[in-house]
Amino acid sequence: MFSDKDIQQIISHGLTVEKVSNQIEIIKSGMIYSNLVEAATIGNGILRIDAEKQQDYIDRFESNRNQLSIVKFVPASGAATRMFKFLFQFLDNYKSEDPIELYAQKNNAVSVFLSGLEKFPFYETVREKLVQTTPNFNSLTFGEQCVLFVKMMLDTDQLNYSFYPKGLLPFHKYKNDVSTAFKEHLIEATIYASSNNQANLHFTISEAHKAMFEKELKLVKESLETETNTKFNVSFSYQDKSTDTIAITSSDKLYRTEDDKLLFRPSGHGALIENLNTLDFDFIFIKNIDNIVVLEQNIEVSNYKKMLAGILLQIQTQTFKYLNKLEDDEISEDEVNNIELFVINRINVEIEEAYTAYTLKEKRDYLHHKLNRPIRVCGMVKNEGEPGGGPFWVKDSNGAVSLQIVEFAQIDIENQSQKSIVDNATHFNPTDLVCAVKDYKGNKFDLTKYVDPDAAFITLKSQNGVDIKALELPGLWNGSMSHWNSIFVEIPVSTFNPVKTVNDLLKPAHQV
Repeated sequence: MFSDKDIQQIISHGLTVEKVSNQIEIIKSGMIYSNLVEAATIGNGILRIDAEKQQDYIDRFESNRNQLSIVKFVPASGAATRMFKFLFQFLDNYKSEDPIELYAQKNNAVSVFLSGLEKFPFYETVREKLVQTTPNFNSLTFGEQCVLFVKMMLDTDQLNYSFYPKGLLPFHKYKNDVSTAFKEHLIEATIYASSNNQANLHFTISEAHKAMFEKELKLVKESLETETNTKFNVSFSYQDKSTDTIAITSSDKLYRTEDDKLLFRPSGHGALIENLNTLDFDFIFIKNIDNIVVLEQNIEVSNYKKMLAGILLQIQTQTFKYLNKLEDDEISEDEVNNIELFVINRINVEIEEAYTAYTLKEKRDYLHHKLNRPIRVCGMVKNEGEPGGGPFWVKDSNGAVSLQIVEFAQIDIENQSQKSIVDNATHFNPTDLVCAVKDYKGNKFDLTKYVDPDAAFITLKSQNGVDIKALELPGLWNGSMSHWNSIFVEIPVSTFNPVKTVNDLLKPAHQV
């Protein structure tokens, strides 16, 4: 199948012929959809914590955090290009001699952008540059001004915001400062992801943006350390090229570029399990780069992170206690039964039917195996719009049912029974996790051993006008954590404030 030149390219990419051949077979055989049994709901896979109990969990975490090593893991490789999609279309379609008001009436995104123009955190920077480069700017029509404003934002020889990583765009405007999402994550880490006046943060970034991130860190680190009385230890990593996957045509042929090379593509955020696996800390908070609010609101929102961490601390403490007991040959049958109830009711593990016939030793081994694995506590937000990916009870190929986060792309929505389960789902996944990745003896788990390879995605893309099929690895908080122990907890929608388009920066969560 592969020429000598292909094989050389595969090896230089950090891959093997066997691995690439396996990728091709998976793409050809098609998606293996998740088998949803039912949606996780309050009392059936999702915990709802009352206000008093929330405070107990917050206090538990606060009183223990200085005994824990903590890191905040932030996927931040995404470029901002998609945020400005409607503005690129505006530049293509709008003729500046026409009244811009008429264009805006037909395009709601442009209308919102223009009406909120002065509230954007980058407004003054862009306008200042325009006045410098266009002396007659103030005498132009509003339509002409708007075209120049957007060009100044997006043109490669101007501010070039669409090339920026999302984390380095101006996000929030304060009285004396404009803050990037990257800087806000550092500040947020001091609220809940620090211990002993130290905050560890790890950002996964694109290699092309490394110098930009390092420059921003140098710019803000010293003053932030003084303001917050916290030392910041910040590290970066990239998505390893050896996790890239091959693309093939829609007719299952090798896709070749114009210079007759194979096409390898990044395999989605599931590849980041390798990056996560390098971190040796007691607790890891995971949060996306664009889900960050202004400081005055962040203090309240961060209480829910502390609550999740308090729950994790309680679950982990009990888990470790039971794992040690299970190793004791003097353990009684009653104690084993208590541990079984904990596994079912607190860890959300369905015990297999054969278990009832096991000997006491076999039961101990079985429960030990179920308990001795990474733990994650995940916030879940109530659906307020279209249902989609979120928490579900899922049956695997062996018939075992477990609690999983399932992405929309993993669901066969053409199957009416599966669609009905999705339609009746009450919560979605905002990517708000706190993870414990060490065992009861203090050893770090090898996270790559807890991935479900069947949870990979097959996506259809277009490459130079040719339809191609590509493979994405099981998502970081989906199939890559499939065999972790999972606890899902309801948190309010106020904790979920992603910036998908530039207009999201006008929402209250991003305005001081």
